[in-house]
Amino acid sequence: MAKKKDASKSAKRKSASPSKRTTGRETNLDTSKGKASTAAREVPAKSISPAKPSVPVVAPKSSARGTIPAEAALSFLRDTKGSMSWSLGDLSQTLSISREEAERVVALLQIQGYVQPEAHKSGEWMTTPSGETVAGAKPPRFDRETVEAALTSLKQRIEDTNNDRAATFRITRAVAFGDFLAKDRARVQAADVGIELALRDSKQSSEEIATPRSAAEAREEQEFLRQLRGRSALINLRNYSEWMGIRTHRKLF
Repeated sequence: MAKKKDASKSAKRKSASPSKRTTGRETNLDTSKGKASTAAREVPAKSISPAKPSVPVVAPKSSARGTIPAEAALSFLRDTKGSMSWSLGDLSQTLSISREEAERVVALLQIQGYVQPEAHKSGEWMTTPSGETVAGAKPPRFDRETVEAALTSLKQRIEDTNNDRAATFRITRAVAFGDFLAKDRARVQAADVGIELALRDSKQSSEEIATPRSAAEAREEQEFLRQLRGRSALINLRNYSEWMGIRTHRKLF
């Protein structure tokens, strides 16, 4: 007669598989130390966006770590499209950072190959083609007045949406930024607009609003922003981030 196998042996073969979570890594430009650092941040796998080109990241002035998000630095490079050169003062003023921080940011952007000194102007810098590409800069092709009119129309749509009780979301913050803010530009790129959304009847705190959502909720937000934008090529709507309200901008709501 066959002996009974010890049930404990089969139990040992079974092991609970750990829940799957993906760790996203954010590369930061630490402006207090002048070097790049990588910080691990555990986030749900579904919330991770497709891979983007490697860029340095610098964090808002309000951050105790003295770092600035990459998108903030790249938004400045995008604004320089069409300019022959720019200065540390321009960078400092646009991002609302100190001159010392601006010097460190430029040094790290130079290492990445995104900026270079202007050979014929002392103290001036130029954005390289690589910098323009990674920043998503486009040839300035719109009249500034036309972009201004598009923003005025968007502001009205935001107010109408917030008054619409049937709308899924309400807009809690909206800021516009880009090269249209430079009054000396006759031709400009499409304006970027950071939009912060909250569910219509929720009482979410700022922290809860900024918390990463599921992939399905993110898609719903993107569809809402697409409808809010309409067919206009003069504005680009994006999810709001804190740095957008720190750098130079125009408040729409």
